[in-house]
Amino acid sequence: MTTSDVITAAPVRGLAATLDRDVPSSPGSELPPLWHWLFFLPHTPQSELGPDGHARRGDFLPPVPFPRRMWAGGRVHWHAPLRVGDWVHRTSRVQQIQHKQGRSGELLFVLVTHDIANSQGLCVSEEHDIVYRPLQTSAPSSAPARTKHIEPHAWERTLVPDETLLFRYSALTFNGHRIHYDRRYCTEVEAYPGLVVHGPLLATLLLDLLQRHSTQALASLDYKAVNPCFECGDQRAIHLRGQPHEDGAGVNLWVQDPAHQVHMQATALFHRH
Repeated sequence: MTTSDVITAAPVRGLAATLDRDVPSSPGSELPPLWHWLFFLPHTPQSELGPDGHARRGDFLPPVPFPRRMWAGGRVHWHAPLRVGDWVHRTSRVQQIQHKQGRSGELLFVLVTHDIANSQGLCVSEEHDIVYRPLQTSAPSSAPARTKHIEPHAWERTLVPDETLLFRYSALTFNGHRIHYDRRYCTEVEAYPGLVVHGPLLATLLLDLLQRHSTQALASLDYKAVNPCFECGDQRAIHLRGQPHEDGAGVNLWVQDPAHQVHMQATALFHRH
């Protein structure tokens, strides 16, 4: 499937405000890494949305039987910059579907690839991992094992992913998934303890941390959602942390809470000159 879009200034200004950043948005300004997620948005008619606020499956994405959908991670490669004012084209493919048995039951993994190009050629290539799970009608009786991460880190930023942040990111990405803004649906229907922080928002916050400390051009990002991140509870703050590689080739990045539970981990590599 191929779609077209224009890198316009308004979403760039909106995400910059949401992240408390001063990012240029004049024509020709370079788009920060991962901000291409502000474009090529699915404008699904209201009548074609499913009960979770997502588009009903069976058009581009396969008609999988499990209703819970989560952004599991991905890999992104940057070949050339995208700039404000660019006319861009994205070619997307469902590359693979895998059925697995996880700790919490059946899982269906869908691998989607995207290639984004402007008039000069390929700019971004991306692999996106989506996981589907059966609906859970009650909270689990025992929590699954959590990854803990206690390591030295050179960079850190602490923030609270509150309802306003989640709402603004949902609005910027035209994301109708109700687990991010509808507390009643989230807790009563999908049995989450609170609103779910978007996976792409966590990845964007990690690269935002990197850009606050480094001006090197990114070549790639490999990121994985490890545990769900919620905006509720006594320890609502999250810590964004980064540790540059000793050889200067890249940075390890992760999101964790005050109890050292990791929610997302990533490796970013720089272009070598």
